[in-house]
Amino acid sequence: MLCHCHSQQLFAHCCQPYLDGTQTPSTPLALMRSRYSAFVLGLGEYLLHSWHPDTKGGLTADELTTLGHNTEWLGLTIVFARGKVTDHVGMVEFKARYREDNRVVTLHERSNFAQLAGRWLYRDGLINPPKIGANQPCPCGATKNGTAKKYKHCCAKC
Repeated sequence: MLCHCHSQQLFAHCCQPYLDGTQTPSTPLALMRSRYSAFVLGLGEYLLHSWHPDTKGGLTADELTTLGHNTEWLGLTIVFARGKVTDHVGMVEFKARYREDNRVVTLHERSNFAQLAGRWLYRDGLINPPKIGANQPCPCGATKNGTAKKYKHCCAKC
């Protein structure tokens, strides 16, 4: 079975090891993909455990489980991702499609992640982030010869 996160990898080799607790996501992108899969499967405990304690507020695992089960998740598209194993903060911009009241809705978010005690955690996000201009530096942080790559030559091609 292909993974719920639309990585085109097998679930057993993509998000399942994170969701069953045998591995820990090593990048913000891996955590983002596993959180999407957790929403699809209604795994509220995983979602709560992967949320930064400073920003999860009064959320409960039951609320997150219900949200996952009551939503028909249709797909995940990664716009860009920034953050390596050795970084302390990272960012992932994504679009998640789901069906609500017989209409398809797209959640477009630029999510912030932080490492705490060696684990990546979802911190917060900006819904419907402003568009990035073609000649602006790419938010993924890519460089060429020490200079920031322009968005149009980097993630805009994805």
